[in-house]
Amino acid sequence: MNFPVEFILLIPVISGILCFLSPRERIISYLSIALAILGTAYTFYVCGPIFLDGTVVEYGFWYVDAMSSFFMMITSTVALMVALYSRGYLGHEREERVLKTGSEKYYYLYLNLFVAVMLAVYSVSSVGMVWIVIEVTTLISTFLVGFYHDERSTEAAWKYLIICSIGITLALIGISLVYASAYQAVPEESMALDWKVLMASAPYLDPALLKTAMVFIVIGFGTKAGFAPMHTWLPDAHSQAPTPVSALLSATLLNCALYSILRFYAISEITIPEFTSTLLIIFGFLSLFIAAMFILNARDIKRMLAYSSIEHIGLISIAFGIGSELSIYAGLFMVMAHSLTKPILFFCAGNIMQAYGTKNMDIVRGMGTKMPFTAALLSIGALAVVGMPPFAVFMGDFFLFLALADAGMWYLLVIAVILIIIIFSGFARHIYPMLTGETTMDVHDPPGISRHAPFLILVVGIILLGVFVPHEMSAALTNIVNTVFGGVI
Repeated sequence: MNFPVEFILLIPVISGILCFLSPRERIISYLSIALAILGTAYTFYVCGPIFLDGTVVEYGFWYVDAMSSFFMMITSTVALMVALYSRGYLGHEREERVLKTGSEKYYYLYLNLFVAVMLAVYSVSSVGMVWIVIEVTTLISTFLVGFYHDERSTEAAWKYLIICSIGITLALIGISLVYASAYQAVPEESMALDWKVLMASAPYLDPALLKTAMVFIVIGFGTKAGFAPMHTWLPDAHSQAPTPVSALLSATLLNCALYSILRFYAISEITIPEFTSTLLIIFGFLSLFIAAMFILNARDIKRMLAYSSIEHIGLISIAFGIGSELSIYAGLFMVMAHSLTKPILFFCAGNIMQAYGTKNMDIVRGMGTKMPFTAALLSIGALAVVGMPPFAVFMGDFFLFLALADAGMWYLLVIAVILIIIIFSGFARHIYPMLTGETTMDVHDPPGISRHAPFLILVVGIILLGVFVPHEMSAALTNIVNTVFGGVI
């Protein structure tokens, strides 16, 4: 191949190192944005044809197929939006002397390395390498969660590290059991953890061992994905991390663990049909229920958005658990819709926190008159994330509801609709008073194109996907359903 896959990872690594070595802090953000633009363009240049044509690029320990490309393009897009927003956000923190001298270098170093290792999750061929890289995402993002070094952020970072490490350890047990079930079925023992070989050998794997393995894998990687009841790290981490990092955690990190589950899900459903799908539906509805209850009574805006991420991971899990062509298509579409929608709300939360000096939604009032730009985007983001038309999440929910009806799961459809209505009520209960009312505080929208451009780009994206899904994209998603998940449907 003329343009190697590893360069996709190398660009953010170089960006992080250059930012760290830069002698002037005020140019770091420009450097990060420039290389993020280059990295995103290169990712789309390499992965776009793979995604659209359904080809596979495989050499050495690199393996990129249409599903890998799909997740990599989402990650790069969100990373670019975060790089843009971070410039103005950290600039304000610098002016208010919230940041210590030299801390921006570490922020951009960790941020770019974090993006690189997330991209690596989708581009390696070995299950073992995927496990290692996901563990590295935990280690690097821990520094970002605890970036402010105060008591709460440090506590959140340790909680995140401990809980996710326990989860990833359980996933390792599951991977070991997959290896035990596969090593006699594959052509060479050394290939027993290769994605492609495992898929080809799926009919010959040991069913008993694989059942046990999938329990550990779904619980282990599900901890990192935010499945309830293993989700307890997520609200704390999202609440205490710098707001651009919260957006990245929600929109891309959860996808890494979900991707790993989906790869094993595609394999296991050939060997042990309906076993893993049942697990996904159970954890999906449990996550949806927990999210609905906590959103309804939330006070901290970032914690509310964290529980919204748990809701969406639950809906995506349900979609894949149904196991039909339409439902898996819906699951993939919902991954994209959530990843493009949630940063809008976290960026709004960042604007609100810096203007009002609080995350408590009970204190924030009068945004409609004092912060009209942020208020408008918060309204759009809230409507979008709860699944209102004409936004992308609505299309994903619509596809999911059709899939539930088509599968005859009417009782599950009713439960899902009720829980989504509760979540809508929770958002309305908290967001509407923030937009209305009056405040004597001197607050205003933050200036600067870096605080506006990410919003506008993402809003245009979610509206276009909510109104019109390009035929090429729809065909590519259908191709992923048929090639990667052909043994499920």
